[in-house]
Amino acid sequence: QVQLVESGGGLVQPGDSLRLSCAASGRTYSGYDMGWFRRAPGKEREFVAAISRSGGNTFYADSVKGRFTISRDDAKTTVYLRMNSLKPEDTAVYYCAAKSVGSLRAPMMLYDYWGQGTQVTVSS
Repeated sequence: QVQLVESGGGLVQPGDSLRLSCAASGRTYSGYDMGWFRRAPGKEREFVAAISRSGGNTFYADSVKGRFTISRDDAKTTVYLRMNSLKPEDTAVYYCAAKSVGSLRAPMMLYDYWGQGTQVTVSS
């Protein structure tokens, strides 16, 4: 089992930045690719970003490419999502997840463990 706990969400204005954290505990965290997903009100959960277990490869949704950066600190067993130039359409509950198989483009069904989510609201 891997336990994931997200933090860092909040209410910000358009154009602001925010950094989300996902603290992992339990089984060997370094053996998992990590991803961030989000679910906006009235919409399906969607992929945001993923990072390989080595940290050497990343993959982003087109909607966040160039604005968001995913990173991991294995010493702290924590994954981060740095979000810049936030837009109202980024408003959602953000979830982190872990998987042990598949590429970084893998569908969310391959993610084995999920956190409870943290709310991000972008509004003026």
